[in-house]
Amino acid sequence: MPAAGEAERHPVLSERQTLVLRAIVAAYVAEAAPVGSRSVSHVVPVHLSSASIRNTMAELGALGLIEKPHRSAGRVPTALGVRVFVDRVEPRGLGDFERRDLAGSVGEADPDALMHTTSRLLSERTRQLGFVVAPRLERAVLRHVSLVRLSSRRVLVVLVGETGEALRRIIDDVESGDQAELDRIAGALCERVVGRTLAEVRDGLACEVRALRSRARSAIERAVWLGWRALEGQGDDPSADLVIATRLALLDQPEFHDPSRVRQLFTALEDGESLLRVLEKVIGAGGLTVALGEELGDPDLRQLAFVAAPYGRDDGPHGVLGVVGPWRMDYARVMALVDYLSRLVSEKLSA
Repeated sequence: MPAAGEAERHPVLSERQTLVLRAIVAAYVAEAAPVGSRSVSHVVPVHLSSASIRNTMAELGALGLIEKPHRSAGRVPTALGVRVFVDRVEPRGLGDFERRDLAGSVGEADPDALMHTTSRLLSERTRQLGFVVAPRLERAVLRHVSLVRLSSRRVLVVLVGETGEALRRIIDDVESGDQAELDRIAGALCERVVGRTLAEVRDGLACEVRALRSRARSAIERAVWLGWRALEGQGDDPSADLVIATRLALLDQPEFHDPSRVRQLFTALEDGESLLRVLEKVIGAGGLTVALGEELGDPDLRQLAFVAAPYGRDDGPHGVLGVVGPWRMDYARVMALVDYLSRLVSEKLSA
């Protein structure tokens, strides 16, 4: 599953070159260290002489698929080498027990905690960084609205989508009375919100506001005014769409034992808007997707690999879930896990 236009640039490999490259990537994933010809001979599934392995490694190096780190006799795969490997790998099936365990965890998750639970499962099961991007609230179907009196002058408006994501807005209001009156107004506003998208609600309330000829005090008209004021000019905050339950698993990886590299990584991950732009590129083709290196476009992320898949109801907006980690990743397992969880979450939302 190469990035767009990438497959055409891949070198054509012989069977022996394919076997040796696969053995180098597998050994590198397991050991996190440069791989020598002796290690390759233990991993490759057919008998190859030491001279044949060394010659093949030289050929792979000339093709830009492996390289020799400074002061090392072994070789490590390049981003192109990993990409060629990934394009030939098949997701490894999950065991029945793990599938049941994952299904139980997702099935029992409260709707408000579904995104957090899924992100945590991805992190714990892969020892990488699991993430979930919620469907944009702008396109998500809403299921609840509430109004909370914070002070004599301020009201909190909370709109909740069907997947648990929420838009919160504090507005100035001195006319709506106490919490009991706000509850009545919220009931009237719910009739205009539930089952519609945020964009539809915003447009509908704007039309009603234009039709009002006076600032009448009925609950319905107060609901229209409050709802419109809460949503007027309100755009999505891209960083609020990204759910990362824990970053601790990623710190177990040898690649991130260097504090400066950890700082660089977490700085990039904290920039939610930048990361979401990368993810939009990664999932542009739809389906289970792997992207790494220069395919990501962001210099701070080029030492990472993304495995992502969309999720969501057939009739609604889609979000994205997946894993971020170093190139040295068990792709067969990670791809299977991401794909299975995307189906579980989609089924949960459709139930």
